[in-house]
Amino acid sequence: MTDMRMGVDIGGTFTDVVLETGQTSFSTKVLTTYGAPEDAIIDGMHQVCVKAGISPAQISQIIHGTTLATNALIERRGAKTALITTQGFRDVIEMRTESRFEQYDLNLELPEPLLPRQNRFTVCERVDASGDVLVELDVNEVTALGERLAQAGFESIAVGLLHSYLNPKHEQIIRDILAKALPDVMISLSSEVSPQMREYERFNTTVANAYIKPLMKSYLDRLQGRMAAEGVGCDIFLMHSGGGIISLASAAEFPVRLVESGPAGGAVFAANIAARFGLDKVLSFDMGGTTAKICLIKDQTPKTARVFEVARTYRFKKGSGMPISIPVIDMVEIGAGGGSLAHVDSLRQIRVGPESAGSEPGPACYGRGGARPAVTDADLILGKLDPMNFAGGTIPLHPEASGKALQSELGDLLDMDVQTAAFGLTEVVDENMANAARVHAVENGEDLSGYTMIAFGGAAPLHAGRLCEKLGIKRLLVPQGAGVGSAIGFLRAPFSFEATRSVYMKLSNFDVTLVTQLLAELETEAHGFVRTCDANADISAQFKVYMRYTGQGWEIPIALSAEQAASPDADTFQTLFETDYAALFGRTVTGLDVEITVWAVNAATHVPLPALVDQTQAGAAAKATGERALFDPALGAVTKAQVIARGEMTAGQTTQGPAVICEDETTIVIPTSMQATAHPDGTIDVQTKGALS
Repeated sequence: MTDMRMGVDIGGTFTDVVLETGQTSFSTKVLTTYGAPEDAIIDGMHQVCVKAGISPAQISQIIHGTTLATNALIERRGAKTALITTQGFRDVIEMRTESRFEQYDLNLELPEPLLPRQNRFTVCERVDASGDVLVELDVNEVTALGERLAQAGFESIAVGLLHSYLNPKHEQIIRDILAKALPDVMISLSSEVSPQMREYERFNTTVANAYIKPLMKSYLDRLQGRMAAEGVGCDIFLMHSGGGIISLASAAEFPVRLVESGPAGGAVFAANIAARFGLDKVLSFDMGGTTAKICLIKDQTPKTARVFEVARTYRFKKGSGMPISIPVIDMVEIGAGGGSLAHVDSLRQIRVGPESAGSEPGPACYGRGGARPAVTDADLILGKLDPMNFAGGTIPLHPEASGKALQSELGDLLDMDVQTAAFGLTEVVDENMANAARVHAVENGEDLSGYTMIAFGGAAPLHAGRLCEKLGIKRLLVPQGAGVGSAIGFLRAPFSFEATRSVYMKLSNFDVTLVTQLLAELETEAHGFVRTCDANADISAQFKVYMRYTGQGWEIPIALSAEQAASPDADTFQTLFETDYAALFGRTVTGLDVEITVWAVNAATHVPLPALVDQTQAGAAAKATGERALFDPALGAVTKAQVIARGEMTAGQTTQGPAVICEDETTIVIPTSMQATAHPDGTIDVQTKGALS
């Protein structure tokens, strides 16, 4: 029997649903239902089942990614949560790292911590930096604290003690006492959620996990119940931020790992496309309704990190958000989606985002009550969208509403006509995204001129051509199913889990026995989580250590082979570190010892490599179905563009820009400077004119 797998991505504006039955896929986009997100999933599920001619009961697996965890943190609508920490460290999450993310702003205001001070409690105990107990925990004090927490009506409790990543004994005692005293309250331990050094990041991650745990558990329980009521009896899995899949039980216990799960699916999708085309340097560009995400993919693998920020509050400045210390695909995310709203600031400059119209009410052109101009409104005015065929014709657009919003909010204030206001809005948002990509590349020591862009998400193909022009990228791929790329990515991801632990060690004091034991324990832990998803799967492990020169503040990740992990030695670690350090910074530092701070093992099931695409040479011109006026920002003028139906383009057919290639879930805009060719797998290959071979 053919597997029938469904991927579901809840975004800020649309919920994307993809159903794969063998080699055939069916997809749809429905507006996200904020009050009950499962409603949109059920609606989308029925739509794709009708297209496939099956019943929901025939679905064999569901993989789900969601922005609910992220949105709950951004909007501060989690559970009533308490933090229990070591005496003297009550204000760690408020003091942060004491760094200034905007050095010269005299009126700088740090973001408020997730929990106010009255919700933070301390206990008298102390573990030192080696994991030895200096002050024993007083059980009676914890019991008394439990009574106070019960009277205050807390729904969730985060426990984060100093150096508990080395010795979790005291945290476990607190959990055992509170679990008996407060059986209905959820408890999160930092030694389980994020067993890593740096108390601010660890405490904040644990608080975030506790804060969203009741909300996410309630949602996951409702989703499971609704699916059962619809006759769906298959397992439901969740995409996590590291690019893999975890069980429903693991997701409910560690919901903080669901933060950025949707974007992670997009990066997996782009990596799969890169493998199909044999590309080793790819810039993944994912633009949806609320945000744009940019990720570097080298050797067909997305770059990963172990700390990232949620809800940056100050012009997307690094350091202005909440740090989350978990394994994550490393990407830059900015508030530049189709629903991002524009305004004129006090300097008479157009600003776009981070505020978004979402799906309720949506951009002005949706005709659902929105009165402020969004990126989608500008795209409509500039001819990038067909008002009668948006989302396959299910959402009619209203150009007059877009024009009115652009004129009143931008044009009247800046003495511009509607078209110029729309041009200004799109140039601002495109430059914001291009600048984010430049900074991300520089931070990783990369030159984007040799990269290929892979664009997906409902809005990305509308803007990707212009982004390539700005970044000097000569090749752009828009794969089949680009409008629902993240949901497809869920179906390409392995079951995986990364176990991490902080154990400080200098190479001059390298302990082979300890290292061998530590990596073996982490491998066993990671394998255990994956086995909860698939008990009989073929699982492989990837080993990584985070290293730095003594005295440095941050580490770089160093990958180890299975052989190097099984027989570790200091000289090998030194050589690997110096090679990667020199590649990133251009030099090594002589005379300094090297230290390891974090050890990580990622266990993952095997995912077969996709077959290489037989890339077609440019051939006959594709047949146009019509023409329409399209504004080309590089020329600053309106052009006459061919309109081509993507479904009618056959392998080898080409089109010269300016052109628009239309489908139900997105539109590919081909600038005047570029041309496009269709490949056998349906991918549209867009290149600078003269670059196609």
